[in-house]
Amino acid sequence: MKKIGLLNGPNLDRLGKREPDIYGSQTLDEIVKHIISNGVKFECEVDAFQSNHEGSLIDKIHAWADAGFDGLIINPGGFTHTSVALRDAVVASGLNTIEVHLSNIHAREDFRHKSLISGVAQGVIAGMGSAGYSFALRNLLGKD
Repeated sequence: MKKIGLLNGPNLDRLGKREPDIYGSQTLDEIVKHIISNGVKFECEVDAFQSNHEGSLIDKIHAWADAGFDGLIINPGGFTHTSVALRDAVVASGLNTIEVHLSNIHAREDFRHKSLISGVAQGVIAGMGSAGYSFALRNLLGKD
């Protein structure tokens, strides 16, 4: 059975409350339950983790890599634009990685246009809302 890590960065625990006009009204728990359910349909285990702390996110990527996970879906939140360390953890993990953003980061403030993660991910999905996570899972499992 394939194993996919679902990693969400800072402030994503505030989904459903934080700027719903930008990020939608679904909570992170609702999104995670949906992706785990999709994983079950595809006979895949999805392990989800969220943290507002950079080091905790990096530690989780390392743990998933060491446990032989097959892929990573990552929404780095604000660390998208600032964290070389998170980028390096993705590279060091060797995991097939899809970067996901609920909003279209390229249609927002200038500082959001540059992602340090996208250059080391096999794909980027932005602006598709929570459906982006489902697209990422399907792609990592070869179900597209």
